[in-house]
This record gives sequence, C-alpha cells and structure tokens, in this order.
Amino acid sequence: MSAPNPNISDIRPVIRQLDEAAINRIAAGEVVERPASAVKELVENAIDAGARRITVEIADGGKTLIRVTDDGCGISGPDLPLALSRHATSKIDGSDLLNIHTFGFRGEALPSLGAVGRLTIQSRPQGEEGAEIAVAGGRMDPVKPAALNGGTVVTLRDLFYATPARLKFLRTDRAEGQAITDVIKRLAMAEPFIAFTLRDASGDGAGRDVFRVQAEQGDLFDALHGRLSEVLGREFAENALPIDATREGLHLTGFAALPTYSRGSPVAQYLFVNGRPVRDKLLIGALRGAYHDFLSRDRHPAAALFIDCDPTLVDVNVHPAKSEVRFRDPGLARGLIVSALRHALAEAGHRASTTVAGATLGAMQPEPVGARVYQMDRPSLGARHAAHQAQSPGFAETTTPWGRVTPPAEEVSPEVEETPQDFPLGTARGQVHENYIIAQTATGMVIVDQHAAHERLVYEKLKRQMSENGVAAQALLIPEIVELSAGDCARLLDMAPDLARFGLGIEAFGGSAIAVRETPAILGEVNARGLLLDILDELADQNDSTLLQSRLEAILSRIACHGSIRSGRWMRAEEMNALLREMEATPHSGQCNHGRPTYVELKLKDIERLFGRT
Repeated sequence: MSAPNPNISDIRPVIRQLDEAAINRIAAGEVVERPASAVKELVENAIDAGARRITVEIADGGKTLIRVTDDGCGISGPDLPLALSRHATSKIDGSDLLNIHTFGFRGEALPSLGAVGRLTIQSRPQGEEGAEIAVAGGRMDPVKPAALNGGTVVTLRDLFYATPARLKFLRTDRAEGQAITDVIKRLAMAEPFIAFTLRDASGDGAGRDVFRVQAEQGDLFDALHGRLSEVLGREFAENALPIDATREGLHLTGFAALPTYSRGSPVAQYLFVNGRPVRDKLLIGALRGAYHDFLSRDRHPAAALFIDCDPTLVDVNVHPAKSEVRFRDPGLARGLIVSALRHALAEAGHRASTTVAGATLGAMQPEPVGARVYQMDRPSLGARHAAHQAQSPGFAETTTPWGRVTPPAEEVSPEVEETPQDFPLGTARGQVHENYIIAQTATGMVIVDQHAAHERLVYEKLKRQMSENGVAAQALLIPEIVELSAGDCARLLDMAPDLARFGLGIEAFGGSAIAVRETPAILGEVNARGLLLDILDELADQNDSTLLQSRLEAILSRIACHGSIRSGRWMRAEEMNALLREMEATPHSGQCNHGRPTYVELKLKDIERLFGRT
C-alpha cells in the first residue's frame, strides 16, 4: 500500500483565477528558457517587421543586458501597451492557425519578457513620432516620447530578476553567450539578405563584435552560398553540394557537404522549415539516413537544408519554442531529403573534400628554413608538357621493396600512353608499399589507396546488382510466429510490401501475431523476432525503417572488402590506370565503405610550398 499523498488534504481546494503577472511568469517559463531564447524571440520580431539591419548587444551572456536594434516598420505609440499584452499580435488574425507566414504568432514573447525582466521598447514608424514604454516585473509604465531615427530598439535588462530561482539554472556567461551566437548564426543563415551584428558590451569600453555579416546580393542560391561561407566557413562552402528538389508541394534547397567532410558530432547540421530554424527529429533522421551508406556511426554529415512549402502542409504550433514542426505527410518530407541528397552525392562522382589534402599537407611539416639562397625557376607550361612526353608512363618491377620506377621508352605499352591532362585522377606513375598508387595530373599529383578504392567500386557494383535483380529470399521450412501488440502488428503489416523488396516476407497470423515466412538469403540464419523488434524501434523513432537495407548493405560491404584488391599486391600499369578510370566513372568512389577518403590530391603549388619553391 502506498503512503498517503501529502498534496491531498481533507480541505476541498478552491479554484482561483491567477493574476496577469503570475500568468505571464508561467508563460515565460515555456517561452524564455535562457537568454538565447529571449534573443531568438526579439530578433524574430525584428525580421517579421521587415528589418534589413539587425544589431544585438549583450552583456554577461545576456543575463544583465540584451538590446536588439532594427530598422523595421516600427510600432506606433498608442499600440505599445497593446504589444505588451498577452496574445496580442499583428502577425495573424486568429481565423486560421495553420496559415502562418511569420516567425511569431502567439503574442507571448514581449509580455513574458516584461514579466521576468526590465523591458523597454523604443519605436518610431515612418512619418510618426517616436515613443517609449517600460515594464518591469509585469508592472507597466505609461507611454512617453522618445528620440529615435526610425525602427525599434528593445532593451531587456536583468533577465529573471523577478524569478531569481531561474538564475540558478543558467550556465556561465561564456556558455550563455555561445548559445546566443548560435541563435544569431541560425537566423543569419535563414535570412541571407539581412545584415546581422552581435556585439558583446560586457566590461569597459564599447564592446567587441562577436559576429557580423553584411547583407548578401544576387539570387537566392548565390546569396545563401555566400552567407554559409561566412557563417560556417569557407571549407564548408568549398565542399558542399547544391541541393534543389521539389516533390508534391515541398521544395528543398540548400547545401550538403561531401561525406569526406564529416564531423565528430552533429554540430554542423542546420535545418529550416519555411525559413524557421528547427531541430526536428524527423528531419535529422532523414539527413542521417541519406548518408548512412557513406559514413561510419561515429561520424556525422554537415548540411544546411531549407524546406519551403505551403504553411497549411506543416504545423509549427506543436512546441512552445517553435523548434519542432509536424508535417501533414512526414514520409513525403523524409523521402524528399533522402532522395535529393543521394542524387546530389551520386552526381558528385569521385569527388572528395579539399580538407583531405589540407590534412595531408598539415601532416607534412617541413623544417623551418632561413633566408632562401637559391630558387630554381619554375618551368613554363610548354616545358613541363615536353618533359611529360619525354618521360615514360609505363612501369617495370624493380628489386627495391618499396615501389616501381619508369622503364626505358621502348618498353612502354601503347595502351598506357596517356598524358596526365587527359583524366581527373591523372595517369599512374608508380606504386609504393604495394598499396598506394601515385598518379600525375595536369596540376599536381594524386595518391590512391588501392584497397579502399577498389572496395568501394566492388561495393557499388554489388548494390547495383541487388537493385536490378532484387534480394534473394530464403523460405523458412517452418514459419516463425512472432507475437506482438496490436499496434506493432499493424505497423509492420503496413510495411510488408517494402520489407518484401529486401527479402523479408511477413503476413498476418491471426490476432496480433505475425508469421515470418522468408528472410534475406544473404543474411544467413536470422533471429526473426529480434529483427522485427529492431525494425519497430526504428519506426517508432523515425517513422521509417532502413534497418533491413542497412543490414543487407553491411553484408555487401564485407563481401566487397574481402573481394577487393588486397594491400601488398603489386599492380601492373594498365591495372592501376584501369582502377583510376573506374573510380572516375563510379559515384561515391571518393570515400570507402567506412567514410574514409580513397585518394588525396595535392596541387603542384602546395607541393612547391612544402619545398620552399614559392
């Protein structure tokens, strides 16, 4: 028997109407979690007001000061008290909560901030006088005139002073400041045509700019590429693939990085729905699913993806912070992301990220040199071409254990007489340590891991065969009966046609039981119950399951690994060149089955820099 509940007494509780100040403080607990939440709400209001320049000033991680200045349309003096009332907004009229085109729509942010801090709003619409209103702890002062050029200035001081218990849950000034920076960066990516400035006003002096970007010019793709280059760095922009796909009313745009430009955590994943930054489990799962065949489990893709659709196709009113959304057709959104990213990765062909070469050059640390005494002149393009023609591209086995060198010209095979300018991966010039192919290109050299490269080629060939011929199914002599709940049984039966494509045959067995009649032959002996439960777990987590496909592809990956060229095997010149040509023609050949690069390209100018020739 459980102990009596201390919250229950013999006295009948009385229902009371909470006062406005208490209501606002409760609402603030949902809307304003930390200083970054306050910055997000205020900057989104500035964007909704049509601002072209937004400046944010903070002090002590936003705990003592948050000031947002914009050049938007402004608020007239008589409307300022109404702007601080709960559920008062200019964004919607309340007739249709699904047709939302703005960031804000609930009318809770300003009254919530005024309930837990000291809030001052100064605003001046075009052609009107400036006005100011202040509210502290829910107590509102009367409107008074203010000197202002135009736009709006919202100043929030002493956040949570009216609810001091909340201050104990805040992190250090540095951590809170970093969270604010992350919010500004996400909004800057969503609005490339707006200039953003984040300034830290802590300590003495005028403060310093933490983050600053100018408004981008050009069309949307050019502006977005420029903004991502500034926010996420030039390396991301160089190694990202443009995404542009449409399906049944959903339009996906953005940039997704090559698999070899991956991260150790999902910190470089930015997702937006109708311009709104979101952290949605469905979209994150779709992004992970698009890369599942190219990255190991401890690596994460980098991407900035934007989904635009009619507001009636997505519900943004499912989370107090509006960080989650709900699509009318979740499968459509997930399928669009997976198919668009896989198509872009396939079109990238053998391309690998430039950071691979950068890491290689970083590992080659030359000895510091003093004053240059002698510098050999770099030969002209014509002289280099003549030298290429004079050198033989053939190979001959040597007695040295480390590689091969070029033989005399008369031993050259006619089929390998190719100049480096002919192919992206160049022409093979040698093999070292019986595992690495050295190829010469028109602008530098390429080092290829022969085992990793051939492993990817074999893997892609096996996947193509599986896609064309289907997955062979092995019929069970005695079907395995798996008892499940009624809901789980229905979910699996709905997926039966998809599972059958991968060799897993299931059917209803009466009640809430499922009969497993076939399993994929390539998996061998299978624990049918465990497999079905794992698929159900993935369905519950992501509303879709790629578990069976992943297991099949893992088997194919192991087969490819054992069937590829082994390390330690000497290769003839024609074999090496054939491998290079097949890499150029095969999608995803820039990384092996585990996400590691299959080749490194070094430009001639970088090599010359290593030797101090520039």
